[in-house]
Amino acid sequence: MRVVQRFRRRLGVRMRSALAAALVVAAASVLTGVALVIAAHYILLDNVNQNATQRADQIAGQLALSGPAALAAAIHPSPRDRTVVQVVDADGRVLAASVAVRGAEPIAPLRPPPGQTEGEQRRLAVSHNDLFQVVAETVNTSDGPLTVLVAQSLDEVDDGTEAATAALLVGLPLLTLVVGAATFLFVGRTLRPVEAMRRQADTITARSLETRLPVPAADDEIAALANTMNTMLDRIEAATTAQRRFVADASHELRSPLTTIHMGLDLLGRTDPSVARMRRESARMGRLIDDLLLLARVDESGLKLRCEDLDLDDVLYAERDRITAQRPDLEVRTKVTPVRVSGDPHHVQRAARNLVDNAVRHARTAITLSLTGNGTRAELTVADDGPGIPREARERVFDRFVRLDEDRARTAGGAGLGLPIARDIVAAHGGTLTLDDAPGGGTAAKISLPYPPSGSSR
Repeated sequence: MRVVQRFRRRLGVRMRSALAAALVVAAASVLTGVALVIAAHYILLDNVNQNATQRADQIAGQLALSGPAALAAAIHPSPRDRTVVQVVDADGRVLAASVAVRGAEPIAPLRPPPGQTEGEQRRLAVSHNDLFQVVAETVNTSDGPLTVLVAQSLDEVDDGTEAATAALLVGLPLLTLVVGAATFLFVGRTLRPVEAMRRQADTITARSLETRLPVPAADDEIAALANTMNTMLDRIEAATTAQRRFVADASHELRSPLTTIHMGLDLLGRTDPSVARMRRESARMGRLIDDLLLLARVDESGLKLRCEDLDLDDVLYAERDRITAQRPDLEVRTKVTPVRVSGDPHHVQRAARNLVDNAVRHARTAITLSLTGNGTRAELTVADDGPGIPREARERVFDRFVRLDEDRARTAGGAGLGLPIARDIVAAHGGTLTLDDAPGGGTAAKISLPYPPSGSSR
């Protein structure tokens, strides 16, 4: 059942509709064709029986009027006649017969009472054992009762039945193919607006919610669907705009009280452990507010860059010195080749810091900072020797507020904004940010930035 469902999903609506229409037409055509062949067979058989009966009536009438003297003229066939005639007396002797059965025994044992008719189908040896419709009619004459036996070939019935069957066998596949192809084309034309809607919907992201689906000109169900989807997008855009405005306003309003808290903690002194802990938490809150404000600006109008020549090696060395001072227990390895790119120093440094902080948070004993240039792009890598990130989660961690830490305590990890912000910054610079396995275990975050058109490595 699962295989059938998977196969149906792969076929698509157009092909499934075409196949369904073809199967329905094929089934209806088979039933109608079989009924037509059977009806044609019996109609032809009835015609043969009527012709034989009429011929027997004609000969019997001539015998009743003229007696045996009319036998020669009565049994003489017409040029296109495919019947044979015998006239048999009461003792079973053949008194007259057509040329094809002259000298043969009676072609049938039928002997109906005078004035009645009987019939049956028999195979006659005189005609290659073909099947004939035999009609017998008895008439009283001056020489006693005589029985007229008329046999008409059933070749016409067989030929007509075979012709109808052949036409059915040839016409049914053609009809099925034509109906299937026509349904495929018509359904394709009907679904063309749906495909246009799908392509447009595929381009809508959280940053382009103002985009709307095209509404077809026809006032039908597809147009109603497009209008409904556009109305839904209106509601989503309104809710998202309100949410972004709230985040931006709340983050902005939190800056003032947070600054006051910083000043108060500075006045309390630096020796009290509780004050130091509160200072760290307030600094963490300040970074979170800055991140929220940056994301709000990115969502609203995109990231505005102030591009200038930037030495990426200086950025990594600054991060190395910062981590060495903050975490003397952690080994910081560097493999840096001087590389210069064009970018916003503040944002690039922020992206690198987010990656380094993420690596420090998960590293066991060491992190590795590396920088290389291949002539067209700069490759910046931050690797740790921590537990690593599963392959199936390496894209999910770039969603906002996503953390993979099993311990959800505030001290166990960040807010889940560092990697999304870093990717937004790198994408704004025309680069890419991906996650891979580190050579010694753990995770390696790789930034790839293009060289400026007129820039070069140092």
